[in-house]
Amino acid sequence: MKRVGKVKWFNETKGFGFIEQEGEKDVFVHYTAIRMDGYRTLKEGQPVEFVALETPKGLQASEVICVT
Repeated sequence: MKRVGKVKWFNETKGFGFIEQEGEKDVFVHYTAIRMDGYRTLKEGQPVEFVALETPKGLQASEVICVT
């Protein structure tokens, strides 16, 4: 199921960050989950759609798409 949220923060050097959802826990995002051509990065406050996967370490984003 697709979810929507905003990028809380993303460290371009380390290639990961978190997506915040209203009323839900933050979701970890790794650059390999970002669906875009070229350099894959996210900006703080950027709206995104994603699929949240439950992992042993908590929620992790997959199939992240930037929403304009």
